[in-house]
Amino acid sequence: MEYIQFFIDLLTNTKEVLLALFQQYGTYIYAILFLIIFVETGLVIFPLLPGDSLLFTAGLLCAQPSGLDIWFLIPLLIFAAVLGDNVNYFVGKYFSEKVLSWKINGKPLVKQEWLDKTHEFFEKNGTKTIILARFVPIVRTVTPFVSGIGRMNYRVFLPFDILGGVIWVGSITTIGYFLGQVPFVEKHLEKFILGIVLLSVMPIFWQAIKQRLNAKNA
Repeated sequence: MEYIQFFIDLLTNTKEVLLALFQQYGTYIYAILFLIIFVETGLVIFPLLPGDSLLFTAGLLCAQPSGLDIWFLIPLLIFAAVLGDNVNYFVGKYFSEKVLSWKINGKPLVKQEWLDKTHEFFEKNGTKTIILARFVPIVRTVTPFVSGIGRMNYRVFLPFDILGGVIWVGSITTIGYFLGQVPFVEKHLEKFILGIVLLSVMPIFWQAIKQRLNAKNA
């Protein structure tokens, strides 16, 4: 239960949680951030971790006096994102039947709707999905798993995955770093993080609306 509350706090009060972790654990916060990004991208059963807002806030903390080192943080989190995706890919490739059969309280841990949304992304964008999915919660977690299930050529998957990781981590962390030095953003940080979360989930809501409209028109 404590872990669930921690992730809720991390999503809703990202800066305060990261600051508390930094004050309590010092440089070990790098390992904590690495682990969170790795889990979100590497374990298909944890698609709801706050990846975008976490990267933004981590970048913001890099701009604080005696804060995190952005030149160390960005490569570290890129590695975490790419490593997580590759673990997810090979789990999908070799263990998908077992993972899809996992249930808790009679409900599957990996929801069919997650797979359906990711398949739709692939249908629309092809291999570009591996890059674009980085910016869409749930889809970014399920995409490498689905790539493994579909036995996508690893030589095709890997370069797109690395590029996506570089763009995702590099862009959002850098934006957080520079905006973190703007007093207005500092004052209204919670609203900015909420905006990032809403922008991240907009594609999911848009797809849901389109599906409902198509179903009514069918």
